[in-house]
Amino acid sequence: MKVAVVGDVLLDVDMHGTVERLSPDAPVPVVAIEDSISRAGGAGLVATMLARDGVDVVLVTALSSDGRADDIRACLARVSNASGAGRIEVVAGDSYAATPVKTRVRGSGQAVVRIDEGCDPPGAPQVTSGMIDALSDVDAVIVADYGRGMTSDPSLREALRRAGTRVPLVWDPHPRGADPVETAALVTPNASEALAAAGVSGDPVSAAGRSAEILASRWGCSAVLVTLGHRGALLHVAGAPSGSPHVVPASPVHDVDPCGAGDRLAASAATSLAVGNTVPEAVAHAVERAGLFLASGGVAGMERPTNTQTLPGEARDALTVTHRIRSQGGTVVATGGCFDLMHAGHARTLAAARALGDCLIVCLNSDDSVRRLKGAERPIMSQDDRVDLLLALECVDAVIVFDEDTPETVLRRFEPDIWVKGGDYVADELPETAVLAEWGGRTITVPYFAGRSSTRLAGALAKVG
Repeated sequence: MKVAVVGDVLLDVDMHGTVERLSPDAPVPVVAIEDSISRAGGAGLVATMLARDGVDVVLVTALSSDGRADDIRACLARVSNASGAGRIEVVAGDSYAATPVKTRVRGSGQAVVRIDEGCDPPGAPQVTSGMIDALSDVDAVIVADYGRGMTSDPSLREALRRAGTRVPLVWDPHPRGADPVETAALVTPNASEALAAAGVSGDPVSAAGRSAEILASRWGCSAVLVTLGHRGALLHVAGAPSGSPHVVPASPVHDVDPCGAGDRLAASAATSLAVGNTVPEAVAHAVERAGLFLASGGVAGMERPTNTQTLPGEARDALTVTHRIRSQGGTVVATGGCFDLMHAGHARTLAAARALGDCLIVCLNSDDSVRRLKGAERPIMSQDDRVDLLLALECVDAVIVFDEDTPETVLRRFEPDIWVKGGDYVADELPETAVLAEWGGRTITVPYFAGRSSTRLAGALAKVG
């Protein structure tokens, strides 16, 4: 597959360090920088994501001739040359302006400041015939507009309009950018952008629905997807009855850096449409991919190599959440069990466990494990359903399924700082206590809520049946 990414490229710089004191001349933290990472941002970030997915990319953009533009090219080349990555071809005109740079400084895991250089909108960038021609032989097009004038060029707009008649065109708009062309299959503003563009206010979900209808009619595009952060996204398809938008929920992800989530969503939606999926199917896939992107650490998680060994889905999610929390200096909490027929006691125990740290990983007995422990008639709910129910709880950050009778092996994969069980257990008698001691972790018990039992519920259901 080959995808054209059209839009503005920035240089993103992330600086990380520690904070141990305040400045003597002002009440601001002193950050001792330990690491600085540069990456292509804006449309360059979309191209990077696609290449890491194994997709070939032609990046149609405008670049300066300064040293920062050289840094961007080097970042893209590094991604393109990585094992298993797709190739990134850059087709660029002259931006006639300095390269915009956004530098984010984090101290001890917390954002301290963002410094923008050269980010004011420039004059009209150059659009070459090569840039136009680059849109003629691709399977999908993504417009990543960052408000720097590219999407206002008449010749480029006409080329995009023609491309949208042949292949899926996904347009991620910007408040300072031009309107999407009418052949766009999907336009993906966030809630604040959509409400401002449509002149609508009110409750975020209902206002987003009204905004999507207004914008779809104004732009003449096929569908508008308004992203709602942790609430997911709201889809309006042109021609659908008024007042009947489709909401796609997102899996809860706690304490995340949202940078890049919209780019991940647009990239995933475009590739899903390119392989023949419908707009609702592509949107569901894109929202899921954006959630996984955030759970894996967001843009910071992208610094891990593309060719690292992959683990089963549940393990990978737990490990990436753990990595993110540890990189921020946080505490990883874990608990475990069958969680068959969840009840109030489970919910209270999970909430109490989450309050002890910065994330909660649930180690879940597989269906085979539950059968060995509780008999052939259990579990009543399959492990997939139990995973979905647990992840629907705000206090649960990730779930990892294990097949053994006890979770010692899986605990050694991510080495939590705290293992939590209900007060009906004695910490010193739990086998997990000795396992956690291997890396300095500890076991904590939380209050036990008597009278709540999955076994009792199962028995009651059997009598009713």
